[in-house]
Amino acid sequence: MRNLTDNKTAVALFAGVTLVGALSACSSPSAGTDSSSADVNAPDSGTGADYADGTYTESGDYTSPNGAEKVDVTLTLESNTVTDVTVVGYGENPNSIQFQGEFIDGIADEVVGKNIDELSVDKVAGSSLTSGGFNKAVDAIKADALAE
Repeated sequence: MRNLTDNKTAVALFAGVTLVGALSACSSPSAGTDSSSADVNAPDSGTGADYADGTYTESGDYTSPNGAEKVDVTLTLESNTVTDVTVVGYGENPNSIQFQGEFIDGIADEVVGKNIDELSVDKVAGSSLTSGGFNKAVDAIKADALAE
């Protein structure tokens, strides 16, 4: 009988640790910590392409614990450099709205002034999943700006 009880305890402990790990990836940062970071690669890490100046808008989708999500990204390019960015989120769940809002509030500091080929946003203001949609939209904008 002791083995059955030990096994149940081990399974319950493993499940608890797994749940805590999964939830920690979705948690918001604690107050006073700097959670903003963008993974911007080394200079000239992209294609080195020449993009047409202008303002471009594309959508990017991603999956969150709340399901499918989407953001619209508008970038203004001048000489391959991002001079302005606007992101519109379409979250319906309170968590999605919160994380998209935090991302939107912090994204300009991470990308304005950077070469578009150097952009690869990982996490902004505690929001790590919204960056997936943002990066997809940036890839589509690159294709649009090359086609011009």
